[in-house]
Amino acid sequence: MSKEYDAIVVGGGIAGLTAAAFLCRYGIRTLLCEKADHTGGLVTTFWHHGFAFDAGIRAFEDSGIIFPMLRSLNIELQVEKNPVSIGIESCWIRLDSRASLNDYAEMLSEIFPQNRRDIAAICAEIEKVMGYMDVIYGIDNPLFRDDMRDSEYLLKTLLPWLLKYQVNISKASRLRAPVVEHLRRFTDNDALIALITQHFFKGTPTSFALSYFSLYLDYSYPKGGMGALAQKLDEYILSSGGEIVTHTTINSIDPVIHEISTANGDTYHYQHLIWAADQTELYSSLRSDQTAAIEKQRHLVSHSEGGDSVLSLYVGSTLSSDFFREICGAHAFYTPSTKGLLSLADSQTILNRDEISLMDWLGKYLDTTTYELSCPALRDVSLAPEGKTGIIISTLMDYRFVKHLAERGEYQTFKRFCSERVIRILNDTIFPKLADNLEFVICSTPLTIERETGNKQGAITGWAFTNDVLPAETRFKKIQESVKTPIVDVYQCGQWTFSPSGLPVSILTGKLAADAIKRTLKD
Repeated sequence: MSKEYDAIVVGGGIAGLTAAAFLCRYGIRTLLCEKADHTGGLVTTFWHHGFAFDAGIRAFEDSGIIFPMLRSLNIELQVEKNPVSIGIESCWIRLDSRASLNDYAEMLSEIFPQNRRDIAAICAEIEKVMGYMDVIYGIDNPLFRDDMRDSEYLLKTLLPWLLKYQVNISKASRLRAPVVEHLRRFTDNDALIALITQHFFKGTPTSFALSYFSLYLDYSYPKGGMGALAQKLDEYILSSGGEIVTHTTINSIDPVIHEISTANGDTYHYQHLIWAADQTELYSSLRSDQTAAIEKQRHLVSHSEGGDSVLSLYVGSTLSSDFFREICGAHAFYTPSTKGLLSLADSQTILNRDEISLMDWLGKYLDTTTYELSCPALRDVSLAPEGKTGIIISTLMDYRFVKHLAERGEYQTFKRFCSERVIRILNDTIFPKLADNLEFVICSTPLTIERETGNKQGAITGWAFTNDVLPAETRFKKIQESVKTPIVDVYQCGQWTFSPSGLPVSILTGKLAADAIKRTLKD
């Protein structure tokens, strides 16, 4: 017997959880389907031998979205400020305020004294973009406000902000060129450009990349790990009458009769469907005759590349938290070399080489790349055994490069090589004694992310910026349109819905999709 729901949400990542939570708040009978054994997607925390690790995002920026979302749902989430440090070789700075941009400029100038003027101009450009973002995220996003009839709020807060928002979003939108290309207007030093940009995804728009200096100052971390955010939404959905089923893969959608079927043989009927999962799976699951608009989007989705992925090492160490606190703090970005990745050939140009050549290139990449370092127990001591520390070490990694090695039967060799090389690099630079104080090292690759989350090519922020045409909306002024699909009564949300994406955008599109259904049912 098929069950019927007003709304079904497919995908239990943060976007799907947000959509389901607001649907439940609106009194809409809702089912959330998740293919994994738990919800959260890339916002989850796992435990290994007494150590807690964040499997996806390492901290979050509010952006005027996350805290308003929690308040709107009356969810209490205990968080700590998450200071970020930046290190290059032996130089370190801690980002405490906007004034830290001066420290950043001075650090770069010490490394590249011949480029002091270039660096000053680049930092002025960063400060300009920070100004845009201060306005764009200057108030709590009004989409999470219930009472829009409050005249004092409308006249004194919303209207002045909207006027400034329109000006600043237009300025930011004009900075769409890839950040590497944009910075070449200020300097011809590729090593300098690389050190500023190489921890961003390939082709990242200038406005998005240069705004991150502001976002780092806005980072927070939940008590209990990043997974606490997803857990709170889980609890809200269930306590508000919603249903959640895990281990549930959707293998067919019939939009004519409004029915979905699962790999377990179950069927569910819906009035409205929100797809909060990989879009390739959405269009490959469709049954019955399709319209030209659907076929056009299906073709675009299937022929587009997912964005960059990451290699992560989850390390259990017998070194104390004080050891890591004194060197890098709870959250840092560290580059062990000043050569810069722009000095290396692109991974896609070397795939036809032999194993020795591929591993030689990989070694140089790992020597030169930027690492994100995260120590959960430095924000919450309960996340590691007493006197020990878990550290997450991650860097961008090309899915296609790893897939190529796996197809050649060299996947385990790749994982072993990366684990040993990265530990050695950090042991020889900032973490002396690390190699002698290991309890375990777990290596996660883009293939791991693809397997665990279902995300195309292990992407962690949706579509690659390098696609000629993106299968998602890219204009902030049109973000409300991003949740629409060419399929009748089917909406979408999450990282594949709008570009550039991230945690705040995933939450925002989840809310927008729920609101669209609310309006439709009300009509």
